[in-house]
Amino acid sequence: NRFKHKKLNKMEKKTEKEKPWDHIRITLTSKKIFSLEKICESIVKGCKGKKLIIKGPRRIPTKILTVSTRKSPCGEGTNTWDRFEVRIHKRILDLFSSGDTLRQVTSINIEPGVEVEVAIVTKKEKKR
Repeated sequence: NRFKHKKLNKMEKKTEKEKPWDHIRITLTSKKIFSLEKICESIVKGCKGKKLIIKGPRRIPTKILTVSTRKSPCGEGTNTWDRFEVRIHKRILDLFSSGDTLRQVTSINIEPGVEVEVAIVTKKEKKR
C-alpha cells in the first residue's frame, strides 16, 4: 500500500532528527544599530551555510533611557534643561544545532559595543 510507504518514510525522518540537537538562544544588545544588524546578518549567513534551523533575528522594542538636567550649574537664571538619551537595541536569534557547529558559527568578529549572550534553552516537563 502507498499509505504504509508514507508512514515508513515519516518514521525514518523522525529517527534522523533524533540527533543531539540543542535549542540555543543568542541575545545581542548594543547602542549602535548598524553594528548590531551587521553581526545578526553574519550569524544568519553562517547558519544558512551550515544548513541549520534558525529563527530570527527577532527585534525587541528599543529601550530609551533619558536623563533631564539643569543647564545652569548654580541654579540661578531661567530654568533651562538639557535632555540626554541612550537608545538600547536588542535582537534575539534562536537556532537548533549541536555545540560543535555553534562554535563555528559564532567564531565571527564582534564589533566593540555589542554584548552577546549565549544560552541553551531547556524545555520544562509537564506535570500530570
